[in-house]
Amino acid sequence: MPSRHRSFRCSVPWLVLLLQALLLLRSLLGFPRVSDTYSSFSSSYPVFQDVTHMVIFGFGFFLMVLRRYGFSSTGFNFLLVVLGVQCSVLAEDLLVFLKGEQNEVGMESLTKAVMSTTAVVISTGAVLGKANPVQLIVMTLVELIFFYVSRCINGTFLEVPDYLTMMHVYLFGAYFGLALASRFPEPPPGLDKNRSTPKSELFSVLGTVFVWVFWPSFNSILADSKEKAVLNTYLALAVSAVAAFMLSALTSKDGKFRMFKAAAPCPIPASPVRSPWCVLQAHIRSAVLAGGVAVSYSAQGIHHPWIAMILGLLASVITILGAHCVQRCLNPALKLQDTSGVHFTFGLPAVLGAVATVVLRVVEDGIETRWNELSSLGYTAFFNIGAFCQTISTALITGLITGLILNIKLLKAVHVSKYFDDQFYWEFPHLSVGF
Repeated sequence: MPSRHRSFRCSVPWLVLLLQALLLLRSLLGFPRVSDTYSSFSSSYPVFQDVTHMVIFGFGFFLMVLRRYGFSSTGFNFLLVVLGVQCSVLAEDLLVFLKGEQNEVGMESLTKAVMSTTAVVISTGAVLGKANPVQLIVMTLVELIFFYVSRCINGTFLEVPDYLTMMHVYLFGAYFGLALASRFPEPPPGLDKNRSTPKSELFSVLGTVFVWVFWPSFNSILADSKEKAVLNTYLALAVSAVAAFMLSALTSKDGKFRMFKAAAPCPIPASPVRSPWCVLQAHIRSAVLAGGVAVSYSAQGIHHPWIAMILGLLASVITILGAHCVQRCLNPALKLQDTSGVHFTFGLPAVLGAVATVVLRVVEDGIETRWNELSSLGYTAFFNIGAFCQTISTALITGLITGLILNIKLLKAVHVSKYFDDQFYWEFPHLSVGF
């Protein structure tokens, strides 16, 4: 490795070894135990494989949008997932242990652990290319702990079903990542490494397709009515994909389909502390996934497929139009940095899905009671809205705190001139100079 690049030999290996030793020690103490009940293993494991493929392979390539950050996008994603799964199992075990119960590691707990790491993967997209491995590992530990705390609050105090508390993973990951990214210095005006190439875009599209294919498994694996969840998720994804192609052609100047919207000058004057380039705005790449996010909360509770289809359509519209508004108005005003667009890919559709769930629940309960029990309907709406607001608030507050922690000198923050560069972390023996 060139001398101008910092070595992580004295930090990353020892940090990973310490964490792995703590996890092994916890297992040696007998907590948690491996469950012996495998009655549904043959039916649950194929779906578990789908979720694993989606989180590791799909999201790993989905984040591969930067031309000089492909190794790190896929490699760090894999490291954080496999480390985060173990930390998630431990976090859930500790919460159960505090309640005075005995936790067992089975397919359900392992599935929840893999799904929880999705929050980490989404947050990583917001700080893509800016955080070093040490910062990412610390972020993983802190975020998973707070996500489990948020789930515990929703389930214990707000009486939200366990399935819905897990589906808040998109909402938590997106807004935790945005708050976290706001604490990182902005890249200098002359830095042009935060661009894509046809090759990096193609790999990102490949990851998008994998995420799209496996999303019905993700939304249905913990659902009681799995068949209904798969059907509604697929229909929402299909409609959002069709709408993405339609809106891409309508909103592009030349009337062509656009998988990515190339970086363009921001509408505000450049300043010494603000880059004159906006980050990539995705069209089809992000909008085709919006339906899966929006329908995730209510996938098993939607009795009429047309409702899921409308949700998919609205999610695609919000993603594409929201991307334009967020990039042009909100991001410059709030100084938000969102490298891979997690806000309009996951955050905004998740908000739509959470609001839609409250409306559908109130309407369904109102029809059943003939609208005679208004106090009961208000109670239901209040607790569902409370869970939604609590998740966003916890994500934003803890994200800001984590961002401040990650920028202390001990964690060796990356200099802004080294943003979005694989050579800062990986060896390229066949390259004598940059590439």
